[in-house]
Amino acid sequence: MTALGHYAGDGSHTGSYYAASANVVQLRPQLTRDHSFDICVVGAGYTGLSTALHLAEKGFKVAIVEGARIGWGASGRNGGQIVNGLNASLQTIKRRYGQDTANFVAGLVTEGGDIIRDRVASYDIKCDLKATNLFTAYTSAHMRELEERLELWRGYGITTQEMVDKDRTRDFVGSDAYAGGMIDHAGGHLHPLNLALGEAAAFEQNGGTIFEMSKVVHVDQDGPQPVVQTENGRITCNKVVLCGNAYLGHVVPALTSRVMPVSTQIMATEPLDADLAQRLLPTDTCVEDIRYILDYFRLSADNRLLFGGGTVYGGADPKDIVAKLRKNMNRVFPELRRTRIDYAWSGNFALSFSRVPQMGRLNENTYFAHGYSGHGVTGSHTFGRILSEAIAGDMSRFDVFSNVPWIPFPGGRLFRVPYSVIGSWYYAFKDRFGI
Repeated sequence: MTALGHYAGDGSHTGSYYAASANVVQLRPQLTRDHSFDICVVGAGYTGLSTALHLAEKGFKVAIVEGARIGWGASGRNGGQIVNGLNASLQTIKRRYGQDTANFVAGLVTEGGDIIRDRVASYDIKCDLKATNLFTAYTSAHMRELEERLELWRGYGITTQEMVDKDRTRDFVGSDAYAGGMIDHAGGHLHPLNLALGEAAAFEQNGGTIFEMSKVVHVDQDGPQPVVQTENGRITCNKVVLCGNAYLGHVVPALTSRVMPVSTQIMATEPLDADLAQRLLPTDTCVEDIRYILDYFRLSADNRLLFGGGTVYGGADPKDIVAKLRKNMNRVFPELRRTRIDYAWSGNFALSFSRVPQMGRLNENTYFAHGYSGHGVTGSHTFGRILSEAIAGDMSRFDVFSNVPWIPFPGGRLFRVPYSVIGSWYYAFKDRFGI
């Protein structure tokens, strides 16, 4: 079978600013014939790359099998923001799963960002890494929510955040749209595709093997060793790690219903005049508001405003991304009303019903992680490390997450989209009226 008709077409990255500004991309071969490895990782996004790199550094013989190109999915399309924490709050985790689990999660909510910074420094990854992010509030209710979060995190010993009032918020973002906000000094932003490409190169430096354009069609988990079957070859291994996230599809039916693909959109303006860019984001931080359906934005290395937001449950792309996003961008920055938009693209993340990522085993030799619910840049790097620990024999952190019960979407796959849409209407109403 040839690559024609492949779910990713010819494997080219989406028409994003990231793809247009990517570092030199080395193309890897397709998987053909039979191979044997200690570990086979399915998916060359952040989860797969993080897991594989940690394992390769430990001396394992590891292969990554990717259906398209490295970073083709959410890892190469996202907003590029290092946002600490999970989608579900620590208070929610405590209420659902108990204080011990909340303590455990609090101990690792900033770990993903630390891993990224270490990888960038250790392997000299060129990905425009910059420090800090700002959470913005539109209403007094939003400000109370941020204040409660700050105090909650301080109670767990996390002291990287500080509140800023309306006037001081303008020191970070040149807009009158916000009532205030909260700075996270442990946050940051970067070029996400270049991070993925750099991590892939680091993996190969440690003896790893990557096969691209190798769509997995079946994973045989029944024999003494897992077998990963692609269109043109197969890998027999001791352990397999499933890291397809929103793009795994129906390859492993046991995982299909656990998450729902949700698309979010981003656009990039033309390069802005240096003075204008300085007025919009004086400290070059990244920004996201805290509404249920939020906006997020930052400057690129060449002074484009990258502005994202919106959701489409089920993973479909909107007909006109620019029309969907431009109204919100103009509300924050009216001076950009006539600014040209050079790129607009969409990508899927995997939403879990509980908004807590899922990690576990389907059997003794088959591991998985997914469902970061919009917080995958940091969460995927943390989970990759934890998966590597488990495979190397230390199950302590893995067992905590694998024992957290996952909650199915009400109504199953048939009704998960309309259920989620109705929920988003409710929270949008609360945001609009400051409730």
